Amino acid sequence: MDQPLLVFNEKGIYCQQADVYIDAWKPVDKCIITHGHADHSRWGHKKYITHKNNVPIIKHRLGEIVVSGKEWNESFTINGVKFSLHPAGHIVASSQVRVEYKGEVWVFTGDFKTENDGIAEPFELVKCNTFITECTFGIPAFKWTPQEEVFSDINNWWAANRAERKTSVLFGYSLGKAQRLLKHLDPNIGKIYTHGAIENMTQVLRENYEFHQTTRVTRDTKKDELLGNIVLAPPSAHGGTWIRKMVPFVTASASGWMTFRGARRRRAIDRGFVLSDHADWDGLLTTVKETGAEKVIATHGYTEIFSRYLREEMGLDARTEKTQYEEEGSETSNKEENDISPGLSDPQQTKINEDEK
Repeated sequence: MDQPLLVFNEKGIYCQQADVYIDAWKPVDKCIITHGHADHSRWGHKKYITHKNNVPIIKHRLGEIVVSGKEWNESFTINGVKFSLHPAGHIVASSQVRVEYKGEVWVFTGDFKTENDGIAEPFELVKCNTFITECTFGIPAFKWTPQEEVFSDINNWWAANRAERKTSVLFGYSLGKAQRLLKHLDPNIGKIYTHGAIENMTQVLRENYEFHQTTRVTRDTKKDELLGNIVLAPPSAHGGTWIRKMVPFVTASASGWMTFRGARRRRAIDRGFVLSDHADWDGLLTTVKETGAEKVIATHGYTEIFSRYLREEMGLDARTEKTQYEEEGSETSNKEENDISPGLSDPQQTKINEDEK
């Protein structure tokens, strides 16, 4: 094939044969969306294609859009190119995109993780010739502890704070991380409260997923009601006026970046729990190997380090490509903290900002 099946241009990842983009970062006519995070599902496309469970998510965030929902492994053909969506395990309804044409198969992971978190559809390995992979945590320093141990630590932290009559404030992005935390919090310890942005998104997701009961924090919520209980909030709520009604409170953040002590210190967080919705170093390497891909393209993350390792240590044809996806929770990114997608019209921008209040 003279022309690569997928190319990177100024608008996104493009399949010329089908005239379709994947997770385009500028408005296009037709775009396949891997998941609902703002850097992958932008406003302004004429037509969206995504997994059916992601339809209510992106409609909630982007407003009235033209969108079609697909089942897992459902093939759909556009101008001779066969596409299908496969679970990425990153967050609920997150997909990998398989693209096949004339016997050649490419896979774009979007964001993914290999650990089954008990809520997102578990990651599915997809064999391919060329593998386009994220590498947000693509250095050996990142190796995740099994989530059962992490959630045991989180629930023990909450119980200890409850014994001291303090409110536990746990930060996590309003789509994905917050619901994962909610799924594994122990409601026998106390009551689970939510920031408005998290409550709004969780209500959207309850259509297809089950969660513990939650109570929205409002202007009428009294400080005494919160004592000993836990509040789930987006990172953007930290340091604002909203959190003052929690006093006395203890804060914690759940993120892969909590691997580094400096990240917790810079964010002025009392406690850090290492919990990521991305693959760690071992997960990335194992996945690359098991796809059987001869060519690998590394995007968003530690791309240079990761691709060099694939070339020098694994003998693969690996290179990097620049994208406009952001590393979740990085020190230079506020990716999902405000849930704002570049290019939103004023009414939509206002709607999303309202969710964060």
